[in-house]
Amino acid sequence: MSVDVAEAIVIERPIAEVAAFAGDPSNSPAWYRRVSSAEWRTDPPISLGSRITFHARFLRRDLVYTYEVSEYSAGRHVEMRTTEGPFPMTTLYSWRAVGDRVTHMTLRNHGEPSGFSRLATPLIRRAMRRAMRQDLTDLKRLLERA
Repeated sequence: MSVDVAEAIVIERPIAEVAAFAGDPSNSPAWYRRVSSAEWRTDPPISLGSRITFHARFLRRDLVYTYEVSEYSAGRHVEMRTTEGPFPMTTLYSWRAVGDRVTHMTLRNHGEPSGFSRLATPLIRRAMRRAMRQDLTDLKRLLERA
C-alpha cells in the first residue's frame, strides 16, 4: 500500500521569495515542525544531484533520512528522493505565480512503506497530511511576516 499525499497553500509573497526560501533545505527546520536539522552532504546551493540529510521526529520516532535532488527547475519545482531512510519516499515542491505578489505552493510526498511501516500505512498517510498542512501554514505565516 502506497502513501501519496499532497497539500497546497497560497502565500502572499512573490514566487521568487517563496521558492528561494522553501526550496533551500537549510531553511527546513524553520518551517517543518518535525525537522530538527538539515545537513548538506554536497555543497550548497541546491541543484540537481544535491544530497541533504534530515533529522526529524515523526509518530514518536526519531528519523534520519537522506534525499537526493532528482529534478530541479529554479523557482518552479524541486523533487527529492530518499537514498537512505526508513522507507523510499519522493518529495516534490512546486510553485506557480497567482499574481505579482502571490504564490501557489504544492507539497507532495509519495512512497512505499516497507516492513512494520507498511502495516501502519493508513496512520502514516493521515499523520503526513496533518503534518504537511501544519508545515505549509507555518511557512505561510513566516513568509508573510517578512
